[in-house]
Amino acid sequence: MQWMGSAMRAAREQLEGAAHNLANAATDGFRKAAAQVRLGDRGLIVSARTTSEQGAVRSTGRPFDLALLGAGAFRVGGEATRNGAFSRDRDGWIVDDRGRRLHGACGPLRVGESATIAADGTVHDGARIVDRIPLPRGTQLLAGALETSTVNPVGETLAILTAQRAFETAQKTLLAIDATREKASNDVVRVQ
Repeated sequence: MQWMGSAMRAAREQLEGAAHNLANAATDGFRKAAAQVRLGDRGLIVSARTTSEQGAVRSTGRPFDLALLGAGAFRVGGEATRNGAFSRDRDGWIVDDRGRRLHGACGPLRVGESATIAADGTVHDGARIVDRIPLPRGTQLLAGALETSTVNPVGETLAILTAQRAFETAQKTLLAIDATREKASNDVVRVQ
């Protein structure tokens, strides 16, 4: 019964992971989490790891949209994100859609309307270098573009269906085991 319970928990975790991925299929910069199932001492164990594959890049033409080509993330507020959909607010800060400021090496970035961002992360405001967006070695920025999600909606839909079926199978097996135990218990009572 413990094994069937672990199978049901594993199927539920796989279902939750696939549903989370599917919900973010249209979120720019989102990297899907891949579920890995392994056999442990007490049954099945599911662990998830975020994939490192690069999402496709689409051009937007907006000067402050930034696509990361390689590893890394942008710092906005106190968080890290790969979603590079930024704009310049009326006070000159480069912000995301929630109003959080993009950070360079020296803090939040404040620029003029004609500012540009180079592939190495250097932020230019006219002839003046304002700051630099920190990037891991080998990573570049592409201004005027966004990285799309790495989620394949069809694959995640199939993962949801597979997890649901695995849960149902484990549940039916658990009920059959329980019914067999109950019948055996009742038969012992009748024999005595």
